[in-house]
Amino acid sequence: MNAVLRWCATSAIIATLGGVHTGCSKGRQEPAAGTLDQAWQILSTRRWVDLTHTFGPGTPVWSGFGPALFTPATNRNTGRPFAIETDGFRTLNYSLVGQYGTHIDPPAHFSAQGQTLDQLSVTNMILRLVVFDMTPRLRQDPNHALTVSDILEWESSHGRVPQGAFAALRTDLSKDWESDPLRFQRSPFPGWTLEAIRFLYEQRGITANGHEAMDTDTTETLESEAWLLQNGH
Repeated sequence: MNAVLRWCATSAIIATLGGVHTGCSKGRQEPAAGTLDQAWQILSTRRWVDLTHTFGPGTPVWSGFGPALFTPATNRNTGRPFAIETDGFRTLNYSLVGQYGTHIDPPAHFSAQGQTLDQLSVTNMILRLVVFDMTPRLRQDPNHALTVSDILEWESSHGRVPQGAFAALRTDLSKDWESDPLRFQRSPFPGWTLEAIRFLYEQRGITANGHEAMDTDTTETLESEAWLLQNGH
């Protein structure tokens, strides 16, 4: 599963549980350890960060797809758009490709036999999070692609990438989403090398990876993205 940090109309929820929650409301029984109730007690005290972007017809998108279309839904009986004043409600029709805005690329995007979105397990939607922060390196090399050496350097400070993790690439490219869409859509851009992708999946056993750019890499054949999806990731 190649969950993408243009992060995504269909979005992955990624959480790490840190610290210990000890408080409870007066008169309320402390939740049993290891239960969903306890997990909620912990999560409800944390800061929640929405990684998705609000999308619209002006959302940056690959030129081959073109912009989305948002149009008022029309009453089939009258031919007029639904309106609160006359119908008590309003609604829109949305026409957009699946790879639009923040989204997950299923293997079927590049593989005729690959899994579609509805076939991806919900257990893959909550994973341990690993973040490779490339922003310091990008000051000297604004289009740097993550390498195996970068990963090993990260591990020397943070420990081995845990099996089953979600590996996220921080580039801050998403800050250009609204402020500078042309820069956001530039190519080349900071991404992944194929060697790094294969290392993470084959040597570290991660479950998914994500990034802020519209594609995984800047090669002519999108070699990293092709390898991911054609190999069921």
